[in-house]
Amino acid sequence: MEDINGVIEQAIDYAFESNKFVLNFYEYLKTIGATKAQVQVFIQSQTAANLSTIVEDLDEYLIGGPDDLHKQLREAYGHIPKPAARKIRNYLYGILEDAWKYEQDKKRGRRKKTQNK
Repeated sequence: MEDINGVIEQAIDYAFESNKFVLNFYEYLKTIGATKAQVQVFIQSQTAANLSTIVEDLDEYLIGGPDDLHKQLREAYGHIPKPAARKIRNYLYGILEDAWKYEQDKKRGRRKKTQNK
């Protein structure tokens, strides 16, 4: 599980540092053959919670406002232009969506039988 969390943390750092979005998390999970249980552990992990918090902070930063919360967010994210912040926010939220989608796709169910002819 550390590998998945490490990959996510690197993707977050890379998005903020270089404004490049290189991780397709769903494809990554498919490539490593992640199980539903592994993805559930990630979804409940501190890394996913931090990712969610960053997304919420970016949402508030993009909305803006004169109160103390928005002042703190301007101090934290003010070096990022709002269009770039919007792209980073969408990318990071997409990582969470990929995890949720992968978890749903891995639900137990009957598999279709293939006929060999």
